[in-house]
Amino acid sequence: MSLVNILLALGNGVFYTVVVTLVCSMTGLTVGLLLSSLHRLSISSVSRLIDLYTYVFRGVPVLVLLFMVYFGLPGIGLKPPPLMAMALSLGLVAGAYLTEVFRGAFNSVDPAEILAAQAMGMSRIQVLRYIEIPQMLRFATPGMVNEFTSVLKYSPFAYTVGIPEITKEAMTLTANTLQGIEIYLAVGILYFLIYRILLLGVQLIQKYYEIPSMKEAAI
Repeated sequence: MSLVNILLALGNGVFYTVVVTLVCSMTGLTVGLLLSSLHRLSISSVSRLIDLYTYVFRGVPVLVLLFMVYFGLPGIGLKPPPLMAMALSLGLVAGAYLTEVFRGAFNSVDPAEILAAQAMGMSRIQVLRYIEIPQMLRFATPGMVNEFTSVLKYSPFAYTVGIPEITKEAMTLTANTLQGIEIYLAVGILYFLIYRILLLGVQLIQKYYEIPSMKEAAI
């Protein structure tokens, strides 16, 4: 098979890889944004639980957690589908890292703006929603891109629970054709292209929401 034919044969795996990456990234983004916002409210009991979550999930290997969810939960009567298992493992690990990324970005928000908003009569929730979160997301963009890239790199673990992503398709194709070098070269090309498209999408979103004064300063 030529390289072009190999790339076409791996097309079905590309779809599943993108789906797994998007689902796990959105899970991590949602969890990270929610937990970092709750932590920002400085409720001591809640903050301690969030710290415990980030401490544990950043220390557990993704593959071990995936096996615990997919192969372990059926032992207590719960059988999550493969995509949900990926979200509950890789997605929650990404959420733990993004929680820390967002916490650091929150600290970059100017305290004077928060004080001014409170002086105008805004509640703590309103300050968080309208003042802190929009700015925090701008500051957190590099860390978000880094974590989304990590999610993409961990997405091949999906083949262990039966999702036919790129790696699974490549293994099947290699067994049938014995063209390992060509096939895994094609796999590397596909992952790089997905990464570049993901990066381009994030850059377009960042440019759209960029503060006007920052645009002028960059010129």
